Amino acid sequence: MLILLPVCRNLLSFLRGSIQCCSRTAARQLDRNITFHKLVAYMIAFHTAVHIIAHLFNFEYFMDAQLNRNSSLLTFVLSEIGSGDNASFLNPIRSNETNPTFVMFTTVAGLTGVAITLALILIITSSVEVIRRSYFEVFWYTHHLFVLFFVGLVFHGFGRIVRGQTENSTATNNPLVCANRFEEWGRDGSGCEVPVFAGNQPGTWRWVLAPIILYVCERLVRFYRSHQKVVITKVVMHPSKTLELQMRRKGFHMEVGQYVFIQCPSVSRLEWHPFTLTSAPEEDYFSAHIRIVGDWTQALYEACGGDKNDCPSPHSRVAIDGPFGTASEDVFQYEVVMLVGAGIGVTPFASILKSVWYKRIQNNQEVFTKNIYFYWLCPETQAFEWFADLLHSLEGQMEERGVSDFLSYNMYLTRWKQEDAEHYWVQHQAENDPITGLKQKTHFGKPNWDNDCKNQTICNSNSNFKLDIADTSKKCGSKKRIHFTPFDFEQLG
Repeated sequence: MLILLPVCRNLLSFLRGSIQCCSRTAARQLDRNITFHKLVAYMIAFHTAVHIIAHLFNFEYFMDAQLNRNSSLLTFVLSEIGSGDNASFLNPIRSNETNPTFVMFTTVAGLTGVAITLALILIITSSVEVIRRSYFEVFWYTHHLFVLFFVGLVFHGFGRIVRGQTENSTATNNPLVCANRFEEWGRDGSGCEVPVFAGNQPGTWRWVLAPIILYVCERLVRFYRSHQKVVITKVVMHPSKTLELQMRRKGFHMEVGQYVFIQCPSVSRLEWHPFTLTSAPEEDYFSAHIRIVGDWTQALYEACGGDKNDCPSPHSRVAIDGPFGTASEDVFQYEVVMLVGAGIGVTPFASILKSVWYKRIQNNQEVFTKNIYFYWLCPETQAFEWFADLLHSLEGQMEERGVSDFLSYNMYLTRWKQEDAEHYWVQHQAENDPITGLKQKTHFGKPNWDNDCKNQTICNSNSNFKLDIADTSKKCGSKKRIHFTPFDFEQLG
């Protein structure tokens, strides 16, 4: 019942907008939807194993009851009940000439059980981190076996293998009284009639019907949006193999930090990949920066003409599903905001900083946010180039308007060569940074959060505070996903 709900992205976006008005804490729980999805999957796997083991013991007891044909045993007497075709019975193994394997592959419960177990094994094994990162297509395609899983799950109980004594039968054959008097069953005056058994009513459909309907509606919405026309207005190839797509679609509305799923039919009609929007809601287009790091992104790069010697131009159409909400949507509801990104994981903050530029600088609009502290860590100098233009523009505009203290940004280079370091040191006394061209100098290494905390006014601020660390685990190789909600900043150390 619960496994489908966390992956209904449109439902979560709707709930996020509704909850945001009344409770930030409740809205924050929606950011953990994938974690909740995994936990539910682990519980399904665990209880599936318990279920299968229980049935293995069950069928062994059924077989023993048929093979050990001793009329003085209750198990044999129960197995003999209902020898007619339409009569009541308890033991689904009706003959001592059969075996559990034959029953398993010739009954509804057996066939569906094998099918959904195999589907579950494939889904789980292909979802491990090694497979998901190295062979994403394997993970993507096998995950859609959930359709087979749910169909088999709904019909699994129709075989009615699990049976019990009917309510009417317990009135004439009380198990507590008649269990040890089976020799007298059906005799006059015994008070114990022959028990009547029936299979339990299949009830799985009652539990999964509502989530399935919600998910079908979700897929219909995705299908409709994927067929809306998307116009690629501009293709820009940035340094460090980062492709920027600027697009337009009728009726597209976004908030800062949101993301979309992109499909390129000329590359694959089945694959959809998520990318954070780097444009601001105030712009007349929406954009995504895509780093070329895999087969799909390389194919998209070539489809958009990025492999040509001249200026890249769009030679292919794309489909867009979204936008979908993230934790960054409420960034302007805090007085103090701290943004920490690594590599291409800085993309959510491009949207935020662009929106800041439009609100504070171009439109002179008052925003609740008073200070933004931005930290960006990159392993190579080329990665700074595509984003430095935006920071350079913000830097100049804020100085002109006298609001330079509104945005404090710190750039960190985490990997460098000795000769590069010597060159940068010689140029370090220049007015502008030799790496980014900004007045704020680039730092080498990683941030010392204790020192930064002492030097920034944010540490002593009593205002409400938001620390937003982009999910950069895929980029930095960390197995831990970091997410902080509002808290006392002094605890960061």
